[in-house]
Amino acid sequence: MTRRTWALIAIASLGISTLAHADILKNWFDDPFFQVRNGIADCPTPLGPYTTETVKKQESHWRVERGTSCWIAGKCRLPNSYYYDKDIAAAVKHTMDTTPAFQADSIWLMFQRRFVWIEGCIADPADAEVLKALVAATPDVEEVIVHLRSNPQDPLPYPQIPADAILQ
Repeated sequence: MTRRTWALIAIASLGISTLAHADILKNWFDDPFFQVRNGIADCPTPLGPYTTETVKKQESHWRVERGTSCWIAGKCRLPNSYYYDKDIAAAVKHTMDTTPAFQADSIWLMFQRRFVWIEGCIADPADAEVLKALVAATPDVEEVIVHLRSNPQDPLPYPQIPADAILQ
């Protein structure tokens, strides 16, 4: 894994530990997050961009800094890397809607600052690399992070929405 991936995992775990006492979760930043396949009925729903208000406040400054650093460094044509997410999400959704593959899987996608998270359950582990390449071919995608479980006995490779959570 890259240093960036490890950093994202560390940051995500910081927010997840805060969720232990959370009742209300919300997608505060309106990050695109949706399911594109529903072939495995008992696949737990990923947490995605849902978080508490406390975590939102902690992440606000960090998101502004990460979003604009891409433009300041001359690596983005838009002034904030989060501005790409809705267009990338629409393009990936169109690709998935017109691709017959992965019907036996349950897949959710989350988009944040030109990164795409692929989470869920997959029947054939070999399909994970094919799916990653399909999504990575989308214009403006900087990174694709795959967290898929192929064996229901294995632990989930992603945080899930707590059973007692209230989503807004």
